[in-house]
Amino acid sequence: MAAVIKKFFIASMFMWMTPLAILYGFNNNWLPGSSELSSYSVTLVSGFLAVISVNVVIAFYIYMAMKEPSDKHEPDPAFLADAKASIKQQSAVDIDKSSQSSKKQE
Repeated sequence: MAAVIKKFFIASMFMWMTPLAILYGFNNNWLPGSSELSSYSVTLVSGFLAVISVNVVIAFYIYMAMKEPSDKHEPDPAFLADAKASIKQQSAVDIDKSSQSSKKQE
């Protein structure tokens, strides 16, 4: 569980830091060619790249989640027992209701 939280925290940090770094880099002319652009173009390009960078981070996070083995995480046995009991109880109630409605129709 700690590894999952760690991955989420790191992805969240990159989702904040990457766009801010791109915006800061464009506004301070750190990136090549950004000094030759008009202020309007700098705003558009830096904003577009910042949005794209967030989507790349999200896609990478999804990729990392998909790569995790599915057998690594086992559900809690107590939770499974409670869920199965709840399903059996609900199906018994549904069967009882359907038998009562069929008796009323007769």
